[in-house]
Amino acid sequence: MGGKAIGAETDLARRAWRAMSDLVHDQDRKVAVSEALGLSWARVLLLRVLAAEPKTLRALAEWLAADAPYVTLMVDDLEQRGLVRRKPHPEDRRAKLVTLTAAGRAAAARAEAILDEPPAALREVPAKELAAVLDVLERLAQ
Repeated sequence: MGGKAIGAETDLARRAWRAMSDLVHDQDRKVAVSEALGLSWARVLLLRVLAAEPKTLRALAEWLAADAPYVTLMVDDLEQRGLVRRKPHPEDRRAKLVTLTAAGRAAAARAEAILDEPPAALREVPAKELAAVLDVLERLAQ
């Protein structure tokens, strides 16, 4: 009997995982963000990571798991759009730091606002139920 209970719990966990995955993928905001900013998702990712702190081109390439020449092209494009600028690294004169401009910070903030907007159906869920869902998700994240 214990095996049946474990199997049912595993099935329930799989169903819950699938439901969470489907919900997130169905509500994917990448396209909305890219369209709103007129940028590819990869460029949006660069803005978002640079909002936390300036990074070198090498660090950006490592973070994106992308080739350095590709990241250089993206940074060139973002620089032409006035969203980032390169400046000398304070500790390594061979490296350049990529930093956001005021327009870049505004674009990153707009991306975050779009990504943080919950689907309408989620706003309709009673607060007590949302608190329970949040509790479970926070435990899963640990």
